[in-house]
Amino acid sequence: MRNITKIFGNFKANDNINLTVHKGEIHALLGENGAGKSTLMNILYGLYQPTSGEIYIRGKKVNITNPNVAIKHGIGMVHQHFMLVEPFTVTENIILGMETTKAFGYLDIKKAVEDVKKLSEKYGLYVDPTAKIQDISVGMQQRVEILKALYRGAEILILDEPTAVLTPQEIQELIQIMKNLTNEGKSVIIITHKLKEIKMAADYCTIIRRGKWIDTVDVSTTSEEELAAKMIGRQVQFKVEKEEKKPGQIVFSIENLVVKDNRGINVVNGLSLEVKAGEILGIAGVDGNGQSELIEAITGLRKIESGKVKINGNDITNKTAREIIEKGISTIPEDRQKRGLVLDFTVAENMVLENYNKPLFSKNGILDCNKIKEFAKGLIHKFDVRPTDENVKARALSGGNQQKVIIAREVTNDPDLLIAAQPTRGLDVGAIEYVHKSLVEQRNKNKAVLLVSLELDEVMNVSDRIAVIYEGKIVGILDAKDADENILGLMMAGGGEVHGEE
Repeated sequence: MRNITKIFGNFKANDNINLTVHKGEIHALLGENGAGKSTLMNILYGLYQPTSGEIYIRGKKVNITNPNVAIKHGIGMVHQHFMLVEPFTVTENIILGMETTKAFGYLDIKKAVEDVKKLSEKYGLYVDPTAKIQDISVGMQQRVEILKALYRGAEILILDEPTAVLTPQEIQELIQIMKNLTNEGKSVIIITHKLKEIKMAADYCTIIRRGKWIDTVDVSTTSEEELAAKMIGRQVQFKVEKEEKKPGQIVFSIENLVVKDNRGINVVNGLSLEVKAGEILGIAGVDGNGQSELIEAITGLRKIESGKVKINGNDITNKTAREIIEKGISTIPEDRQKRGLVLDFTVAENMVLENYNKPLFSKNGILDCNKIKEFAKGLIHKFDVRPTDENVKARALSGGNQQKVIIAREVTNDPDLLIAAQPTRGLDVGAIEYVHKSLVEQRNKNKAVLLVSLELDEVMNVSDRIAVIYEGKIVGILDAKDADENILGLMMAGGGEVHGEE
């Protein structure tokens, strides 16, 4: 890609970017949220047209007007949010638009299943061809997306934030799959901001910052710190700075909580927990041990079967979401797009979602739009939300900036308890540093913080105490300074209870 520029209105998303990728290499595209990585790859895949610049494949200049043209040139793309038809099977999704037919145009599903099997075995992408998409894990869905691109003859495969939704084990598997692909002569471009994964998987890395090309480096001779500094434009603090603090009284407590999942099975199973003023309590655990249902139950989105939830001594068990917010609980939800934002509302409207009915923003049931916009402008400036326009729709923001909008809103509510669920999922190191500082700031203001994260590094780095959840119960609580990966890993796998201070 030569001198690629893309302008939306008066915003320059890509500014004269060059990118060269060779046959049989894994090339990482690194940048902050909103740096223009996905825009650049959407141009290569024909979803956008460049304002200026040229694309060459195997030395020949090409004009990629839409994804069908990209596919003809051997380019495939796996998007961050998968493009699959949930009630269809794996095979039906893979062959969609390129159906295998027999006489009179009938679908030859048997042959299609065989083709999918052969393809999946060739690249180590094992997946059941007859399973329905809605019944398989996110990691398996991603394999289907990769197979879909390979089925169409992709030689250049673009993976947009492929590890954002995967477990650590699935990430290892994906890296092996990428290496299998490059061993077969394919080229893989991976859009990411996870430095550890770039070091594990990529051969070369191109860094872009605020839409501009910064550098292309050989990954084997470049450290994580150097990559981070090039990406952000300054040195990044990987370690969370926080002074020693003595926690105060108990702000939030859960006693013997029982919660069912959508299938009617108990997934939170007699769980008890306390969070004190001026502390961050981290919950560590492997995905699927009741974390999501626990948060939904606390915040009024899922029925509590038995047990009690209290804030400042007030019983809030099975209260409505509005009542729970008004009692002093704010939440950074696990899924920012589904639970945290109304994507078609503006940034300003999202900033007041929980407070639009307060006298500050409405009178006699009529919203005061000027006051809402003024309030939002202040938060946009304070929390460094980009672009700095309160009238932009939330869906137009990058993941990191969407997260900043949610944090700005929740922290400004001045809660007694802040629940942060997967608060840095899919964020770059600069945004992660920012989120962690926000959590520590709440703690330093003597608020209680409950952090739920699948990232063990994050839990160990940010928490004061760590509670380990296994099969819907807390199996042990440790002081963060006494915890190491081995002890926590053992407890997360159900290997023995440890009670650090009980």
